[in-house]
Amino acid sequence: MRTNLSSFINLNKIPTRYYKPENAFERSILTRLEKLHTDIFDTTEEGALYIAKDLARAIRERQDAGKNFVLAIAGSNSPKYVCNELIRMHKEEGLSFHNVIVFNMYEFYPLSKDMQYSSMQTLRHMLLDHVDLKPENIHSIDGTMSSEDIYNFCRNYDKDIENAGGIDASLMGLSKVGSIGFNESGSTFNSITRLVLLDGISRADAAKIFGKATSVPPSAITMGMKTILSSKKIYLMAWGDEKAEILKNTVEGKITDSIPATFLQNHNNTVVAADLLAASQLTRISRPWLVSPTCEWNDKQIRSAIVWLCQKTDKPILKLTNKDYTENGLNELLAIYGLAYNVNIKIFNDLQHTITGWPGGKPNADDTYRPERAKPFPKRVVVFSPHPDDDVISMGGTVHRLAVQGHDVHIAYETSGNIAVDDEEVRRFMMFMKGYNEIAKLNSKEIDKQYAANMEFLKNKKDEISDNRDILDIKALIRRGEARTACAYAGIKSENVHFLNLPFYETGKIEKNPISEADVNIVLDLLRKIKPHQIFVAGDLADPHGTHRVCTDAVFAAIDIEKQAGAEWLKDCRIWMYRGAWAEWEIENIEMAVPMSPEELRIKRNTILKHQSQMEGAPFLGNDERLFWQRSEDRNHATAELYHKLGLASYEAIEAFVEYHPI
Repeated sequence: MRTNLSSFINLNKIPTRYYKPENAFERSILTRLEKLHTDIFDTTEEGALYIAKDLARAIRERQDAGKNFVLAIAGSNSPKYVCNELIRMHKEEGLSFHNVIVFNMYEFYPLSKDMQYSSMQTLRHMLLDHVDLKPENIHSIDGTMSSEDIYNFCRNYDKDIENAGGIDASLMGLSKVGSIGFNESGSTFNSITRLVLLDGISRADAAKIFGKATSVPPSAITMGMKTILSSKKIYLMAWGDEKAEILKNTVEGKITDSIPATFLQNHNNTVVAADLLAASQLTRISRPWLVSPTCEWNDKQIRSAIVWLCQKTDKPILKLTNKDYTENGLNELLAIYGLAYNVNIKIFNDLQHTITGWPGGKPNADDTYRPERAKPFPKRVVVFSPHPDDDVISMGGTVHRLAVQGHDVHIAYETSGNIAVDDEEVRRFMMFMKGYNEIAKLNSKEIDKQYAANMEFLKNKKDEISDNRDILDIKALIRRGEARTACAYAGIKSENVHFLNLPFYETGKIEKNPISEADVNIVLDLLRKIKPHQIFVAGDLADPHGTHRVCTDAVFAAIDIEKQAGAEWLKDCRIWMYRGAWAEWEIENIEMAVPMSPEELRIKRNTILKHQSQMEGAPFLGNDERLFWQRSEDRNHATAELYHKLGLASYEAIEAFVEYHPI
């Protein structure tokens, strides 16, 4: 069973030579705008394996020389994939860590003695508890020390690193704002281990670990830039498209303290490892015509180039001239097509054909240039929603359009979303339950008992304590009720609303279990029951929760099983990926654009607003202060405006989709 198929999504089919040059000469040409050595890999797993092998080789070399190997590592998500490979090598290939000395790169401060989450606990779970490291070789920052001890502790921590022989390798991720460790914007080049106050973005990011931003400690103790830059080798990792913009700025931009990671440009042995998603905005990937004398043109690459040229010249497609092409490095296209007009009309028509008011296909119409086929009609449609609101946030207009146009639309909520409900919502519903019990004179002592127990639990609950099962069930019930209300408003039949409650999610904690066969089988059973003609699935794999990727992998794994089995229904099924509140598809990748009128956009907004628990009080709004309906509308407006600026019709808003072809 293949449960990592989302890692192989490569929408632009980047020629391998752009990110894996055949020789040093080719590499020097393609990377001439890059100021840090950057290795790009097809998948996160491939990149992690490369780093793990390099580390293993260095560890063994030091063992053979009878010396220790000093590793500085951050207890964050990015090193997790490398750690998984190191653990595998330890268990399967005999890689020993007996000579490895580990220094934790940072720790939150202050921490209470019973705090469930910390950087050190993450490191132990991620690596330290699974290999043969000597306990005396593990050095960590004490997040529970008194404030009076911090200064001396930090000085001694740097001395301990020096006494151990200095850092041989630092392993860390790149944050979305370009910080490394907790060296945030404004950190100086010569900063050492110290206490720092966390900014709003860092605290919002850490909310994924601590449950909500208010539970995140206000500060952290971190190795400084000078400490990190003293490392003999530095591995900086960037995985996923949420890191694409900051990676470009780090690798190709100027050195600035507003992006501390750019200080690594002054280090003579830094290796940046990125997957294709994270590297997508590097010039050699996104604009290869600017660094390569010849390009391997395909339809998407041409569309990307023309959209870029339109934005650079501030012209619509059909007004681009030969001069625009020649002055901006696109002579090759003129050589291929002869005139600018020939390229312009091709791309204009390509984009025009993505637009459809019939996302399920228009019956009795010529579908030659339509994104969806006319038959069969009506279609059986399944929309998979990772959380109980992603369907309406991401494609609420399309869901409503499909229902109005007569298709048999099913909504499948993959997780309960119970951890994303504030305790105040539970109190409100508990009070309603108790009040109704009294008004209806039900005289249920069991309800009164349950009310008292739950209210007492919430009263005494500490931020770092997980909810008990009763509270989690109530939170799941709240989200289920909101989802049913939203579906009814959007025109979905009640019997077509499915709550899958995939097991991987039901830990009651922020950290979820890995995807399992049980998760895939639940999705598989639903698909075999409905046998859909259309599937919609989340494609925003860089969502802050990480849940979207797991949910999408469960769907893709189920589809893969059916494909291998030769299922007849799958042969007549198309799979569309949507994106949510975090980002939209790049226009060169959009294959179906569904426009919305002002009235339809208002319906979508009202549908999102049915999810009241996800308004201001939702724990996972992320770094963006806008509410989900605002983000969604802004995104849909921006897509429509981009189409209009390119010279196409002016719509109020557009939802966009990309087709997934089973691997």
